[in-house]
Amino acid sequence: MEPERDEEPEGGGTRFALVVACVAITIVNTVVPFGDVILYPFTLFGTWVHEMGHGLTALALGGQLDRLEIFWNASGLAHCRGYRDGWPRALVSMGGLLAPPLLGAFILAFARGPRRATMVLWGLSAVMLLSVALWVRSAAGFVAVPGVAFLIGLLAKEGSPTLKHVGAQGLGVLLALDTILGVDYLFTSTAFIDGEERASDVANIASSVAGHWLLWGVVLAVISFALLALGLKLAWMSPMRLGRRSTREASEPFPSDDSSA
Repeated sequence: MEPERDEEPEGGGTRFALVVACVAITIVNTVVPFGDVILYPFTLFGTWVHEMGHGLTALALGGQLDRLEIFWNASGLAHCRGYRDGWPRALVSMGGLLAPPLLGAFILAFARGPRRATMVLWGLSAVMLLSVALWVRSAAGFVAVPGVAFLIGLLAKEGSPTLKHVGAQGLGVLLALDTILGVDYLFTSTAFIDGEERASDVANIASSVAGHWLLWGVVLAVISFALLALGLKLAWMSPMRLGRRSTREASEPFPSDDSSA
């Protein structure tokens, strides 16, 4: 029996999965009654990625991540400490806003076939469960994060190759759009989190370095759009085209510094 191929020769499988994922998300979000309820678990998934972005950025800067809190209204808090004010504090705030489009673009570019899609799904499920053990410390988080991890793991285990491919690309699209669609949060100076008014991420960035929070909202929106476009472009390009480009670049000789009379 011939082994299952990960990709079609011209990338048709990935393009099909991407189109189906985009159409399905659009229909559920705009046409299906209570579509927002259907997508609610994945809204909480986006919140988890956002808060993990804050926490992992703090850890990368030498700080600490004490705990993550996720609430039923899809807001969340990452309790971080141990990093300096100024740019480190600004980068931690940016980490939450850029984590969803960064991860979304990676998934779109990497999950270019059923085998890679399965790897992405298992990886996401495992990291979510690990975060529950290490950092998640809220009632909603204890229910939502393992629940979504179970759904993603179930898809990885029981889904058909096509369904896993479409599912991974759908998660990539949802994450790549997460910050852009949350424009009400991206362009505000305050937000209500668990019933308490707090400074927004862009307000924290502005107070930590320089500039107005609206300016930082525009900058991060542009970066998020660029990441979305990059992820979609890489997902759409055929594997053979990418392979030909890599082969061509590898075969081109380096220019010589030698000169002849």
